[in-house]
Amino acid sequence: MELTVLGSGTVAPSAQRTAAAHWVEAGAVRLLLDCGAGTLHRAAGFGIPWERVTHVALTHFHPDHWGEFPMLLFALKWGTHPPRSDPLVVIGPRGLATRLTLLAGALDDWVLEPGYSLEIVEIRPGERVELDTGTVLSSFKTPHTPESMAYAVEHGGLRLVYTGDTGPSEELAEWAKGCDLLLAECSLPDSAGIELHLTPTSAGHLARTAGARRLVLTHFYPPIEGTDPAAAAARVFQGPVVAARDGDRFTVGER
Repeated sequence: MELTVLGSGTVAPSAQRTAAAHWVEAGAVRLLLDCGAGTLHRAAGFGIPWERVTHVALTHFHPDHWGEFPMLLFALKWGTHPPRSDPLVVIGPRGLATRLTLLAGALDDWVLEPGYSLEIVEIRPGERVELDTGTVLSSFKTPHTPESMAYAVEHGGLRLVYTGDTGPSEELAEWAKGCDLLLAECSLPDSAGIELHLTPTSAGHLARTAGARRLVLTHFYPPIEGTDPAAAAARVFQGPVVAARDGDRFTVGER
């Protein structure tokens, strides 16, 4: 299972980081975890075969996590040659279908009828979706917005957990127990921490409590730039820690 960080930033514009987007390859699955602004251009720049995406999983409805999803649908309709014919599965919290219907009213019918099969799957916390034989996506509620969820991708005996946006949560740590790679938001420095996001120390605590084999930090607001979030997290979590940058690639299971 391979992970590429397409966007390690947030809604705050940054010259170095685009908004949340993470690409996972697992067997035949090409999964996009969130789809914030800049996703497609980053994918093209990093040589990611974005046109082969099979699934998109959205953690919640803040625009820096799904604002470029309509652009992805449009690009798959008009930006590929030959035109896409493979189905696309989009997974998200309850309310996803309603929001896409509203987008279709604003942008046009291609949102729901893009010229290829679009399957909309609304997932509740605690549910599992089989993406392909041997590859499963599961969900867990996080303390951020009413609909926010974390996702786990399981494939070949390996488990990648992506927190999406979250505040500190012992329940989330228990659910992530034993994961091979914890991809955790790390929005703000410890000095500016708030309840709805993680800091380096709280992300390190999450990884330590979960017994994660590896911690990758992402989703950085500008105030954390110029600090060393990996070093701060490592004071709590004794395993390998990386502060991701756009374009970083990781093999799940490697240290």
